[in-house]
Amino acid sequence: MAASLVAGAFTLQQAIIASHGSESLLVKAIGRDLKGKISPVLYAIAIPAAYYKPWVTGSIYVIVALIWLVPDRRIERVLGENRAQ
Repeated sequence: MAASLVAGAFTLQQAIIASHGSESLLVKAIGRDLKGKISPVLYAIAIPAAYYKPWVTGSIYVIVALIWLVPDRRIERVLGENRAQ
């Protein structure tokens, strides 16, 4: 379930970027988006790992949750810079 939500969010993000263009504020705010790219990879690893070592899957899910607990202030920063101009 969590992996499908991540996939949906990623798809929505890409659709917004496509509609606003590559020079939009969202593209500038997201930048490289390491957290957004590594999360689906970790989920993809966790799914087959569940068949062999369920504790590995649980550990990966906890790691992804911890990654996302750190606030991501990129969008707020870019919007603040845009308002100042």
